Amino acid sequence: MEHDIDLSQYAIRTDLALEAHELVQEQQTAADQLSGVQLEQDDKEPGIKVTRLRVETEEAGRSIGKLPGRYITIEVPKLRDNDTAIEDQVARRFTREFAALLSELGITEDKKALVVGLGNWNVTPDALGPMVVENLLVTRHLFTLAPESVEEGYREVSAISPGVLGITGIETSEIVLGVVQNSKPDFVICIDALASRALHRVNTTIQISDTGIHPGSGIGNKRKALDEKTLGVPVIAIGVPTVVFASTIVNDAITYLLGHFGQSMKESSRAFNKLSVSTLPERKEPYTEEDLPDIESRKTFMGLVGSLPEQEKQQLIHEVLRPLGQDLVVTPKEVDDFMEGISNVIASGLNRALHKTVDEKNSGAYTH
Repeated sequence: MEHDIDLSQYAIRTDLALEAHELVQEQQTAADQLSGVQLEQDDKEPGIKVTRLRVETEEAGRSIGKLPGRYITIEVPKLRDNDTAIEDQVARRFTREFAALLSELGITEDKKALVVGLGNWNVTPDALGPMVVENLLVTRHLFTLAPESVEEGYREVSAISPGVLGITGIETSEIVLGVVQNSKPDFVICIDALASRALHRVNTTIQISDTGIHPGSGIGNKRKALDEKTLGVPVIAIGVPTVVFASTIVNDAITYLLGHFGQSMKESSRAFNKLSVSTLPERKEPYTEEDLPDIESRKTFMGLVGSLPEQEKQQLIHEVLRPLGQDLVVTPKEVDDFMEGISNVIASGLNRALHKTVDEKNSGAYTH
């Protein structure tokens, strides 16, 4: 749809490569598909969808705003339920995916790891990194001080939580670089909370990538990158989206409303003003284009805003809220329970993937 509004300065921010790819795909036709990106989806395991996205060229990376490399996205809608059985299932899948990535990168069992828990431990939705570090099995000091007591099957692992610039007054990259130069790990694992462009991915998604990380980029903070170029060793990033912008909530609410109207029109021949939510079957988010009414019906229900393409609609909402200072960064009220659960999932998965001796049966002994 043609319009005279310049929305480029209100580009939608997301830390997830999968969402960045989706944004570009939404703007392209079938005859103009994005090249240089390989996408593979695996939903064979009930309740878990894994998407492996590989950006193969610099040009493709610029197109979606992500560096060339591998991006693994694990989506588990029921992860919000704080169910121990589900968390155990996700930890097992995370272990397999992370171990497979280590193998692809040529990182063998004797390589030393440094785990960096990024984020502010005073702010719950940003405390993922420090909370994971608390539950990690760290062994570097044992290899140094009592090597005779270390059994076969353990890797040399160290960990730090460097805090944030507002607490320390020091760039995180400077702290991590100093530690890397002195402790000399073979690879670094960075863990951080992320921002998403979709409500249904908040607290349900884990992203693993081999391209490093830009702390705070999803909410507009420009911090120095932690990657192989800056640290001199391979950097694997792990992130979970824990926040969204208020503009995302407004945009998704409009989409859900239109999806409800579209479903209502399909499910009943009664007049629109008599339809009720109670007459509708349970729906799984998110709504797709096929679930929404036709363009003319959207205009009837929501006016011009309802007929805008998804990305333009979200950009327009962002444009309205941002100058007012109302495009807040929002997290679910259950974030305390979720952070405790997801930090244990990631810590347990890392302990199993990094130490051959740690498995499903004994991993609980190393987390709390």
